[in-house]
Amino acid sequence: MTDPLIALSDVTVRFGGVTALSGVSLSLAPGEVVAVIGPNGAGKTSLFNAITGFVPLADGAIRLRGARIDGLMPHDISTRGVRRTFQNGGLFPEQTVLENVLSGLHAEVPGNPLAILFGLPGARRAERAAVARARALLDLMGIRHLERRPAGSLSGGQQRMVEIVRAIATDPPLLLLDEPAVGLAPPVREQLAAIVKLLAKERGIGVLLIEHAIELVMAVADRIVVLNYGEKIADAAPEVVRADKAVLEAYLGHA
Repeated sequence: MTDPLIALSDVTVRFGGVTALSGVSLSLAPGEVVAVIGPNGAGKTSLFNAITGFVPLADGAIRLRGARIDGLMPHDISTRGVRRTFQNGGLFPEQTVLENVLSGLHAEVPGNPLAILFGLPGARRAERAAVARARALLDLMGIRHLERRPAGSLSGGQQRMVEIVRAIATDPPLLLLDEPAVGLAPPVREQLAAIVKLLAKERGIGVLLIEHAIELVMAVADRIVVLNYGEKIADAAPEVVRADKAVLEAYLGHA
């Protein structure tokens, strides 16, 4: 059995007297897509915030490739290979698509401002390599033709694709997608599903996905984790979760 890429053990998150997550354990293997679903207020966003270091744990542990990352700052967790997109977007609207993607590659370009200012050969080579990589990823997503467009002028679906390109620019082992299909038309959702599968199966990226669009979840997820009132009530293959009485009760109020 493949060792988990990320493993959460009995994770609990509290805000004052409110428990947002209660003893949640889950794992994700390289190249696996795991969807996290649940009613509003179930703890899905708190789960992502805990993994990425935006909220502290009251109890439990989070390990990435066997090393604990809970307690680290968000930037430190990001540099270890955890990338995230946000439901409300995070692009720089006035910058071009290419510039937005390059912002995700900043760590790969020498950070010495004098080297960049004076155009030293090493800095120029690194910049050219970053541009080539950004364009290759835009090709992968089928949006290379948009590279000179301001990000703010794109449709919602196009902006989602740019966000994903920027998130995977440095080949992260783990990608967290927060409601990527919100507001997208069905054909664009199908394109998104194909891209998520490509990232997981061909590039080996582990994908953790929060999503309300159940048809997308069923199409891409290897497993589905269901949260309700901060507790995990299911963790199984899509066809098993679809028939789970506890899940039906949580969503519909009846089994």
